[in-house]
Amino acid sequence: MSALPKQLVRLIALCLGIVLSALMTGCASLPGDVTRLPSQSLDGATPLTAVASASLPANEDVSGLRLLPDGGQALEARMALAHAAARTIDAQYYQIANDASGREFLHALARAADRGVRVRLLIDDLHAGGEDELLAGLAAGPNVEVRMFNPLAVRGGAVPSRVLRSLNEFARVNRRMHNKLFIVDNAFAISGGRNIGDAYFGRSQPANFIDMDVLAAGKVVREQSAVFDAYWNSEHAYPIQSLVATERLPQVARAQFDAWAQGGSDAGAQALAGQDLLGQGPVGAELASGRVELHLATVRVMADAPVKATHEQSLADGAVMSGNLELLQSARFDVLVTSPYFIPDTRMLDILQASTARKVRVAVLTNSLATTDEPLVHVGYSRYRDELLDMGVALYEMMPGVDAPQAAESLSQGSHGSVGRLHAKLAVVDHRWLSIGSMNMDRRSAHSNTEMGLVIDSPELAMQVATLLQREQLPRSYQLRMQPGTGRPRLQWVAPSDTTQPLVFSAEPSRNWRRQLGMSFTSFFVSEQLL
Repeated sequence: MSALPKQLVRLIALCLGIVLSALMTGCASLPGDVTRLPSQSLDGATPLTAVASASLPANEDVSGLRLLPDGGQALEARMALAHAAARTIDAQYYQIANDASGREFLHALARAADRGVRVRLLIDDLHAGGEDELLAGLAAGPNVEVRMFNPLAVRGGAVPSRVLRSLNEFARVNRRMHNKLFIVDNAFAISGGRNIGDAYFGRSQPANFIDMDVLAAGKVVREQSAVFDAYWNSEHAYPIQSLVATERLPQVARAQFDAWAQGGSDAGAQALAGQDLLGQGPVGAELASGRVELHLATVRVMADAPVKATHEQSLADGAVMSGNLELLQSARFDVLVTSPYFIPDTRMLDILQASTARKVRVAVLTNSLATTDEPLVHVGYSRYRDELLDMGVALYEMMPGVDAPQAAESLSQGSHGSVGRLHAKLAVVDHRWLSIGSMNMDRRSAHSNTEMGLVIDSPELAMQVATLLQREQLPRSYQLRMQPGTGRPRLQWVAPSDTTQPLVFSAEPSRNWRRQLGMSFTSFFVSEQLL
């Protein structure tokens, strides 16, 4: 009973802090006179374009793709491509962490630029607080440009502090660039759900993200380059030099960056990259052989326009959400969706209801309370569980890592082992169509964040994803159901077990009632559009 007063005290303190911060920083603003030299993607023969050509049929306007389900291989692939770059690197990310993986990645970009490769790095500004001088140091080197997307006027501090001190322009700073894209020599591209950081590449403790990327070559890469160019040349992309007040000479700034990134190399990435869950070896070895094994497919690139970051824009579904919902609506047999954050709106619910009414099998995999890194989002999702089950949607929630299925019983008390957090954003439709990209199935991705993704017509890749989910993720997940044979239906969580009888929980596993009460109370003050 003592938790609620503490939550109220914290809420009051938060509200006072918000008001005070807004008053203190109400005059902060972005520079108005910003010089942005436009640039475009570059074509030209390089060793990588030769490898891409050798990996695709001659004289066919198709795309080749390869899934990257393993974090170690996903990092190794980026490092191998950066090492092989001869002409251009274009990188666009929501977040690049200040950790071993982030340093290796940025160090690889700097080394490529030192070889004469043109490097364009576009980063969403939200998580870049405190990194201005380091990024300016990278940009101080030859052949490198760094731009920040939709920057906050408040430059230093952690994310909550920066947002609180930017409430005078919250409508703008709430809109973020969530895209993830890495293009080298306009020949190969990696896109999907991963940011750059240890947790995305299996190198973090105690939690890592379960994610998926796709390596692409051919026509789709040229279309992705056009998307990158639109963001790079947008009025929302600010050169880092326009935001940083520093008197350091360029050579001094670059020396500081090199000192920060020293020791960064692709050795760690190479050590992590063995065979992945699909039996594929490291991408670097295939690049060195002159040919990469790819699945041929037709691909549709979906991308929100940069103007979605303009706060005057409506809250209509963006192009990526609309494309994904149209794909779900086209299903004739089955739909399998994975999304770490799942908050359906009316349109999505109507499509799912119509699908199940047509006898389409619909399954959704998302995070459980134990694995989510966004408890408030989980509260928003939990409001729709009964409705989704009533319409016939199969719901699965990821279990935290445990030593054996029987250990799931300890989860009801809130204890668990190492955590694998679902972060992959995927949809498989009719075992033929695969959607993969940066978009979560929630209101924020639909209306506020910019997103991008691919819809791939490939039974082979669709089957690979479906098989991985059914073999690796669903057996490690709770399946939700309504308690049978009761007057008032209640949710149950059914966990796999080594015995013939599954483990059944009538209370949500890992629920901490004090924390949950605080989250539920706070959620009343937070719109689902913000989750």
